[in-house]
Amino acid sequence: MTFRDQVRKGSTETLVLLLLGQEAMYGYQICQEMTRRSGGYFEMKEGLLYPTLHRMQQDGLLASEWREAENGRRRKYYLITAEGRAVLGEQTAEWHNFMTQLQALLGGSQPQEGHA
Repeated sequence: MTFRDQVRKGSTETLVLLLLGQEAMYGYQICQEMTRRSGGYFEMKEGLLYPTLHRMQQDGLLASEWREAENGRRRKYYLITAEGRAVLGEQTAEWHNFMTQLQALLGGSQPQEGHA
């Protein structure tokens, strides 16, 4: 597994929560938005996304509901729960801390105290 794959795998849950924190989406829409908003960096295949969505739903981070689309087809939409919003806040804070510390190391400066 490449470094890029490892980074993407480690951030999938946070990215899904971030997108669903803005609006409810169906699976394919999540894949499209993730790719679009990241300029293609976070390209996710549906076959990898759906197991993640199901696990997150089992963990209480997401809920789902069936909605009828404009074309009459039914789609399963995923919504973030209150527990999911709390986890998103924790994960976002941890990612900010991680990036700050990584940038300090890459730039040759000292990491900030109390964040290690």
